[in-house]
Amino acid sequence: MRSGGARRPRSSSSERMRPCSWAAFRLLRRLQPLELDKPGSPLRPPCWASRREVASRAGSSMNVFDRRMKRRQRNWATSAGGSRQCDYLREEVGSRIADRVSDVVRTFPVALDIGCGKGYIAGNLTKDTVHKLYQMDIAENVLKCPIKTEIPTYHVIADEEFLPFQENTFDLILSSLSLHWVNDLPGAFKQIHFSLKPDGVFIGAMMGGETLYELRCSLQLAELEREGGFAPHISPFTAMTDLGNLLEQAGFNMLTVDIDEIQVNYPGIFELMEDLQGMGESNCAWSRKPMLHRDTILAAAAIYKEMYGNNDGSVPATFQILYMIGWKPHESQAKPAKRGSATLSMGDIGKLPKMMIKDKKF
Repeated sequence: MRSGGARRPRSSSSERMRPCSWAAFRLLRRLQPLELDKPGSPLRPPCWASRREVASRAGSSMNVFDRRMKRRQRNWATSAGGSRQCDYLREEVGSRIADRVSDVVRTFPVALDIGCGKGYIAGNLTKDTVHKLYQMDIAENVLKCPIKTEIPTYHVIADEEFLPFQENTFDLILSSLSLHWVNDLPGAFKQIHFSLKPDGVFIGAMMGGETLYELRCSLQLAELEREGGFAPHISPFTAMTDLGNLLEQAGFNMLTVDIDEIQVNYPGIFELMEDLQGMGESNCAWSRKPMLHRDTILAAAAIYKEMYGNNDGSVPATFQILYMIGWKPHESQAKPAKRGSATLSMGDIGKLPKMMIKDKKF
């Protein structure tokens, strides 16, 4: 996923503040002017956070990804011809998130889809489950060609790192394959928690740490052989063991985190990298290399087929998907029993069959 580039200077605090201030506000008004003018609009005013608050958040987070580059990549991927052929992974994950939404037996009056893309989740939802849906993405071209849905939708251009929404706005927040490009993931989770109503639920999916391990190993071995060293070509991902802790620190409870792997077979490494570019999943890390040498990529293709190739000549690519569900606390939610209130000890579990038989005799 993600080809590489020379290290670039880090952006200043003022530059990182612009996406959530007047520049973003003008884009929001141009895209959805009527909704912004309504008194009940969920969007905050343009300076919803003070300069000191935004600067402190920008300075406290790791600056790994070039967010402007990611926006350009997603815009290009949408405008490129045949980009719809590369939507298979997003469509599959979007449908699996929609299945998790349907498992929650309730209706959601107002929902938000962060990093919505063309609406891969919305296309699998019904208006009986979600009454109104706000679709948010960093790339404006993505929002110009949405997938048809029966749910009333409103489009918002905003950065996942700076959510421009008021507190206690949404009953449901969704996100599919977007948050793994966020620099400050703990901060993003806190903003999602802030925007949810009490007893609201967040359901999301992001790439896991073992994603594209075949491609990563092949490129590293090829570069070591041909160039005497290697640079990262696959962006770093969050491990499953860290995800639950991050959600808990953000204030969520009743957490559910599970893992899934989707394996896709490609004719070769070139077709894989072409599809990753068409998905908008190319590398946008500041430490990326500007290009791959021809000899290196040819060596990587040979290593890929030798180490991981299938019998039919194709090569597999593994996408590890981390799914997460977290609830914003509310007094109506079930709470764990007090410590020491149990009537049976762990040592009595083996005696349960005998105890049940004894009770039946009476």
